[in-house]
Amino acid sequence: MNDQIIFTPFFLDQPLGGLDDLVQPAWIVNRPDLPEGETQEKMTALYEPLAAAVETAVGEGKRPVSLAGDCCASLGMLAGLQRAELDPKLIWFDAHGDFNTWETTPSGFLGGMPLAWLVGQGEQTIMQSLGIQSLYEGKVTLTDARDLDPLEAEAVASSAVNHMELVSDLKSAPLPWGPLWIHFDVDVIDVNEAPAVSYPAEGGPSIRMLGEVFRFLAASRQVQAVSVSLWNPQLDTDGQTQKAVLELLQILLD
Repeated sequence: MNDQIIFTPFFLDQPLGGLDDLVQPAWIVNRPDLPEGETQEKMTALYEPLAAAVETAVGEGKRPVSLAGDCCASLGMLAGLQRAELDPKLIWFDAHGDFNTWETTPSGFLGGMPLAWLVGQGEQTIMQSLGIQSLYEGKVTLTDARDLDPLEAEAVASSAVNHMELVSDLKSAPLPWGPLWIHFDVDVIDVNEAPAVSYPAEGGPSIRMLGEVFRFLAASRQVQAVSVSLWNPQLDTDGQTQKAVLELLQILLD
């Protein structure tokens, strides 16, 4: 499948440096001038061109692949997929649940909320601004999410989201029917093998195990969209994490 890489070098509403060497000629670089205003207003302005690029890619028969600095950029991906009338099931790889709301978060960190937003929970400011219809929780698989805040864990458990604690179980479980959207946060990888992440969590699947799972997903020919939350380039002094992620991404896109 012909892939369209869309690169958004931001962490929330802040520019993210140290990644420009990744950019290839065919990539779309989403680096708009953001307006003055509240953080979520800036994020909406950032995700609107991402959504437009995703919609265009699907319309041209390409698979959109979003590379961004945090998981909130997934909102731009979903907006674009919906505008292109693509209704995928979502498999979310992350060490964290990203399922907090203002009622459950101990920190107030927006980067811990996007999956909750995507299924219609919590504040819906960006969702509404981008015209996104929330996903049905039963269309979402969350794995491995080994580091959940206490109230967040309760929210995940009481939802219809399929929380699959072991990434390896994806190889033996039946895949959902129809197109798949794979979201991959780098911090899901065992931190000993990919240490350059801002919010490390002990444990997690090895690079080898993730490679096996990604190879299984790629072989299904159902993967129609991919979004990646990248490593922290300031921490990747030896390039170990970058190398691991790019190799895993290639397996998933084969």
